[in-house]
Amino acid sequence: MKAKNVNKKKQSAAQQSKGKSSSNKNKRNSSITNDPFFDTAEQKRRRKFNGDEIIESSDSDDIDSEGGREEEEEEGIEETPAEKKKRLADAFLEALRSKERKNKEDDESEEEDEVRREREGERDTLIAKILQQEQLEESGRVRRAIASRYVFIELLCIEIVVNFGMLKSRVQKPETSEGFRFLVKHRQTVTGVALSEDDSRGFSASKDGTIAHWDVDSGKTEKYAWPTDEVLKSHGVKDPQGRAAKQSKSVLALAVSSDGRYLASGGLDRHVHLWDIRTRQHIQAFPGHKGPVSCLTFRQGTSELFSGSFDRSIKIWNAEDRTYINTLFGHQSEVLTIDSLRKERVLTVGRDRTMHLWKVPEESQLIFRAPASSLECCCFIGNDEFLSGSDDGSIEHWNALRKKPVHIVKNAHSSFSEHKFEQNNHEGLSNGHIENDAPDSLRRGPAAHSWVNSVAVCRSSDLAASGAGNGSIRLWAIENESKGIHPLFELSQTGFVNSLAFAKSGKFLIAGVGQEPRLGRWGRIADAKNGVAVHSLKLS
Repeated sequence: MKAKNVNKKKQSAAQQSKGKSSSNKNKRNSSITNDPFFDTAEQKRRRKFNGDEIIESSDSDDIDSEGGREEEEEEGIEETPAEKKKRLADAFLEALRSKERKNKEDDESEEEDEVRREREGERDTLIAKILQQEQLEESGRVRRAIASRYVFIELLCIEIVVNFGMLKSRVQKPETSEGFRFLVKHRQTVTGVALSEDDSRGFSASKDGTIAHWDVDSGKTEKYAWPTDEVLKSHGVKDPQGRAAKQSKSVLALAVSSDGRYLASGGLDRHVHLWDIRTRQHIQAFPGHKGPVSCLTFRQGTSELFSGSFDRSIKIWNAEDRTYINTLFGHQSEVLTIDSLRKERVLTVGRDRTMHLWKVPEESQLIFRAPASSLECCCFIGNDEFLSGSDDGSIEHWNALRKKPVHIVKNAHSSFSEHKFEQNNHEGLSNGHIENDAPDSLRRGPAAHSWVNSVAVCRSSDLAASGAGNGSIRLWAIENESKGIHPLFELSQTGFVNSLAFAKSGKFLIAGVGQEPRLGRWGRIADAKNGVAVHSLKLS
């Protein structure tokens, strides 16, 4: 009996083990069959209901259900920044292609496919050249000929053909003497003006702390409202230092980011203030300077902000992250003006009679010394060329390879008349300007009125402008080193021209004008108006 019981137990254990192994095999088989990797296009799937009924179904039903799930999943997927950039780039290229296609649509209507494909290739090549040219102009490596161009003339003289170039300006001199048209009025002297990247909006600031945002075409103005002291402290403003009892709202500098999102302002309160252009609200204050903030600039195409101060330092900030980056030291006196392009380089001018070119990644600087006068303002012409203005009325043309100016225009804003200027055209420098040791009868008016307070260059072009307090703004054509700077004509404007800004297209010029200079009160013109003036420029 015991042996029989043992045999029965062994048989039941064997059956159980077989059942387990078969179940494991079934599980493995089911996992394999359920794996979509082993499915074929013609395979049928079976569904069993209540253990009796078996229904065969094709893959199309499952595909439909899976397709619905995929559509639901795709609806939840958002576009990545890279995909958005690619989509915008494709749309931009397609717009350029369609524009070129419309120009030659009539000519291509009867052409064959091969010729049409060749035309498409030529059009794409033209678009690539346009994009490359725009990129070179934006980077400052190519200069547009706006102020001047050479017209080649051929002369036949006794069997000898002579070719020579004649300089001709594309900027047409105004037929009337109306001068500038006032667009925005301020209560006190305007200290800074700036234009948005698309030239549709302008910004201005004055000594009374007013910051205005206006439309270039209509002149409609909206003012930025300063928040309360509690809000300013929550945004990072520190308590007044020294003998100051309260924070001064006087603004000395203004800058706009390339993407049109941020406006930066600086002044006597020693802070750099950041504003949101879309909402016109104050969003951040950067402390750190130990003196008034005298100049500001954004690096083109980035949110990198540079600020110069009377504390002799230049600080670097990130407007997007709202953080401090670095401080640059090198000036021995107050920093007055700052400028930058797309490259990581900064150009500054100080009262120590020096101009510094800062190479930020290399942490190095080049120092350029003025011959005799104090430099007041500066701006980039290209990555390796600069323009500066001095307190003796001179304008200097610089090159990064030389420590001294390659060309100097002396008495650029003297008060002598155009008639005397023409009479002495061959007595002074090669460009027709009078030397500093000329008779006093040729230089009328106070010395402060002839100080060059501001200079500006139309981006990636040869057109420049300078402003002083002598009642006019002068336009200049910048040529190569051997030919220097040539005057074009004057635009009458009463008052101290403290800031200038060209439209990217070169079609108009904005001037910030006031009764007093930007950084002081050593001169005053009572007849001048405080505000922003605009002058249209006609290009041939």
